[in-house]
Amino acid sequence: MNMGADEALMLDNRGFVASCNSTNFFIIRRDELWTSDGMTCFNGIARKKTNKVWKDAGLTVREKPYILAQVYSADESLVAGPMTARMNTLYQAYIRA
Repeated sequence: MNMGADEALMLDNRGFVASCNSTNFFIIRRDELWTSDGMTCFNGIARKKTNKVWKDAGLTVREKPYILAQVYSADESLVAGPMTARMNTLYQAYIRA
């Protein structure tokens, strides 16, 4: 049965939030962008650019371990990954098949 989910939030072997299955996961608490400490997530361009955009706006990025309960109480959450529009179209067609 398809539950309609394209992403899943993954925890690392320590029980902290790591990433989604194919994208980086972030939460926003007040004016702070939180992301994992980098030990078990995708440390690529999407994560670095998301952090840079936030910092360039004069806001704080916290790279530290955090637990699932902190996700539930976040003001916002977002994902960032390398998916292009074309790849997204192909992926959407694949999951509909």
